[in-house]
Amino acid sequence: MPIQGYSVKAKKKVNIKDPTIEMTAKGGFIAKGKCPETGITVCAMMSKENAEKAIKNKEAKKGY
Repeated sequence: MPIQGYSVKAKKKVNIKDPTIEMTAKGGFIAKGKCPETGITVCAMMSKENAEKAIKNKEAKKGY
């Protein structure tokens, strides 16, 4: 299942294009990528389990 985030410009949830999982300063996980409709950066907060699952299933790249 593709990773979804909220696009502020499109004002709806979209599937993140080319997502990369990164670690936040406080140790959380975030998926960053581009909106396929508008091209702006879209982010989605994730749990550690979901982030590792997305990397394992090759839905996202590991960026940390």
